[in-house]
Amino acid sequence: MIYVKRDSSLIPEAVMKVALRAQGKLESLPEAERISFIKKKSHIWRKFARYLSQMSYGKCWYSESCDPQSFFDVDHYRPKLEARRSEEVVDPGYAWLAFSWDNFRYSAQRSNRINKNEETDLNEGKGNWFPLMEGSPMACWHDRCEGAEKPVLLDPVNRADVQLIDVMADGRIGPSLTCIGTSVHRVERSIELYGLNLPRLKAARLKVMREVADLHSVLFKMLEAGASAGEMADSLPVQQQIDSIKFKTLPISPYSKAARAQLFRLTGGASLCAQPEEMAETT
Repeated sequence: MIYVKRDSSLIPEAVMKVALRAQGKLESLPEAERISFIKKKSHIWRKFARYLSQMSYGKCWYSESCDPQSFFDVDHYRPKLEARRSEEVVDPGYAWLAFSWDNFRYSAQRSNRINKNEETDLNEGKGNWFPLMEGSPMACWHDRCEGAEKPVLLDPVNRADVQLIDVMADGRIGPSLTCIGTSVHRVERSIELYGLNLPRLKAARLKVMREVADLHSVLFKMLEAGASAGEMADSLPVQQQIDSIKFKTLPISPYSKAARAQLFRLTGGASLCAQPEEMAETT
């Protein structure tokens, strides 16, 4: 999971207007008719998928996966029909956010839907889960205080949240060095509910990490050879090698967080990560 910058300018005005009209209708309906109305209007949030995908370069907002053979959903970060807070507690959720694009997240189905982890045989995936931290306010239709809530699940549109996780040397996601206290619980539950350590995801991250290590190794062999080559060193493709490494760390690249984590473990690797100004130029 990396930070995803939401950009409303990518969404056509017509798509926004349809969602606003649905919201207006929803607000006027009696409580008993809201659920059926939301279910009939699923095409409205599905229309946002293309534009949400552009904001993350086609990658899942939770896992950074861009598997072309997988289906992607428009997930409601706050569940629209019912919210599971624990194994025992389920409430009506956040119906008033059903058509709010601020609540939409582009998600691979294995992060968004309940499925089995082939390695652990346990169910993972977000489904209708939306636990809150102990003592958190809880929004409802008549008290829409969601801004004051303290969600357990990390949110990729929140910079502070994505800094709480990192990629370990074995490809697993885990708490970052700066993640302490109750944030550790948030990270652990997010890993479970977003399925961030499913076997194929770990394998994909490890592949990227090996590629970065290989590029780094070639670069340093090149630098070693060039150190005593005098003017001949000018012909070495050092800059191309550096650019190849930096590309792996750009938001446009799959599993860029894994690439960055790998570089930070290698000699001089931190300086080979793309800088913010380079990200703007490339993307």
